Amino acid sequence: MSLVSQVRGWARGHTGRDHYSPVGMTFHWVMAALVMFQLWWGWRIGRLPVGADKLEGYQLHSQVGLVILVLILLRGLWRLVIPGPVNDADKPGWQSRAAHLTHYAFYAVLIVLPLSGWTMWSSMAAEQPLSLAGAAPWPQLPFDTLPRQTRYQLMSVAERAHLFAVITLLVMIPLHVGAALKHHFWNRDDSLAGMVPFLNPLPPRSAKPHGAPPPRSDRRQARQSPGA
Repeated sequence: MSLVSQVRGWARGHTGRDHYSPVGMTFHWVMAALVMFQLWWGWRIGRLPVGADKLEGYQLHSQVGLVILVLILLRGLWRLVIPGPVNDADKPGWQSRAAHLTHYAFYAVLIVLPLSGWTMWSSMAAEQPLSLAGAAPWPQLPFDTLPRQTRYQLMSVAERAHLFAVITLLVMIPLHVGAALKHHFWNRDDSLAGMVPFLNPLPPRSAKPHGAPPPRSDRRQARQSPGA
């Protein structure tokens, strides 16, 4: 049996119970934390005066952004090899289509953001080294031989793409969180529980509480039956 088959078999032990695998959950929550940090850190950098602190802030921003780029590519590869569970959010209808479109939109935005940042850095700060998480060197894009005017144009396009992706992310995150909470507390299905360890779906609203007496008609039939 190949390694991929073994990993798929292990993952099916989780997805078969309507849960994402531990690897899928780790990708999701680590990336969610990094994205929230990047949004806050980018906002903070914008309020720093020009100087050494601002440059160090951009360096950290770029280091974390490259980590997100690597993680989103690895996560996409993982999803190709190990599909997620089929849960209540996959029921046919517009909500399922919207959920899948949002899923792909997150992938697109989380690729555009680091790529546009990488382009900006390589266009105008080629003398400043890049690194992955501050630990491994990362190459610059080959823009150093381009005319300065071309690099300015690349910088401008990448900056607009970066801003558009940030705004898109700021709109999508509350919608995504709101939809997950709505599925859990209103629909009471397994969508959120599938991604949160140790969280179980809430009981359906129509479910009778444990130990509740049977309906009156059932009790009447029981009294009238022989031996009751």
